[in-house]
Amino acid sequence: MKRVRIWIAVALVLGVVAIVLGVDAWQRSQAEGLLPGAVPVYLNGRLVASFVPADLERLEKVSFTDAEEGKTQDGWLLVDILSLYLEGSQLQPEATILVSSSSREKSVRLTWEEVRTRENMVMFDLSGRSTLKLVSKLEQLDTRDDWVQDVDKIEIGVR
Repeated sequence: MKRVRIWIAVALVLGVVAIVLGVDAWQRSQAEGLLPGAVPVYLNGRLVASFVPADLERLEKVSFTDAEEGKTQDGWLLVDILSLYLEGSQLQPEATILVSSSSREKSVRLTWEEVRTRENMVMFDLSGRSTLKLVSKLEQLDTRDDWVQDVDKIEIGVR
């Protein structure tokens, strides 16, 4: 009887270890190929690309003066960044783009129409710590409190 209990306990421990290792392997496969500090881009839950700030240097830089502090924000338009990895025809105007920061527990949801309208200046700027922050002239992103700093994920949903 005692041996049966020991074997059951061993089987339970091995089962828990197998589950933990399986979940870890699955998480690693989801992040496979991501460099440290890379921002992954997901389309309907599937990883389609990732980039680091240095990858953006090949894009045209843009700038605007923010209304709150009168400081120049300069960086790269989100529409240009997404166009590197997606064809515009994949996205309808009502497609949603969720840009988030897990460390700041902050996100903003925009439509493709808002992002692709260049006058909105939906763009990434480098923060003082060389991480990306999302800024814009749009009302929901036009002040420092609204910006999404330390961006670490972009999720695009299309129907």
